[in-house]
Amino acid sequence: MAKAMAERQTALHRYTLRVYYEDTDFSGAVYHASYLRFFERGRTEWLRSAGFDQRAAFAAKPPLSFVVARLTIAYLRPAHMDDVLTIETDLLEARGASLTLAQRALRVDEVLARGEVNVASLSDGRPVRLPRAISQALGAARERADP
Repeated sequence: MAKAMAERQTALHRYTLRVYYEDTDFSGAVYHASYLRFFERGRTEWLRSAGFDQRAAFAAKPPLSFVVARLTIAYLRPAHMDDVLTIETDLLEARGASLTLAQRALRVDEVLARGEVNVASLSDGRPVRLPRAISQALGAARERADP
């Protein structure tokens, strides 16, 4: 997973955030579940940067939403209150009704956590193919990243 991010030319998205007190546990380190929120924010901003409006998609008839189908996270080093983190999101695969993304949380150049998430595209609770608009936006982002 990390190797895939390092070796491929991609449309890597970066989102910066600050760690707040509410993100930490009693020891002062970032609580493990906070990384789920950090990665979710990264995926949301990645979609937004590709031109996909999640609120409009959810309000459409029929509605469209993304749900996490599978997620793995490796916690490598702790982050602490007031750290500035960069959340990297990279598309590994787009298939039919799902996306597989690699994500990393970094403090400067130090990788603190890395994850891989598979999200499914749903409408009215049932899997649906990725909308053409998002497929085109992702394709355009890929083309911009290719040398």
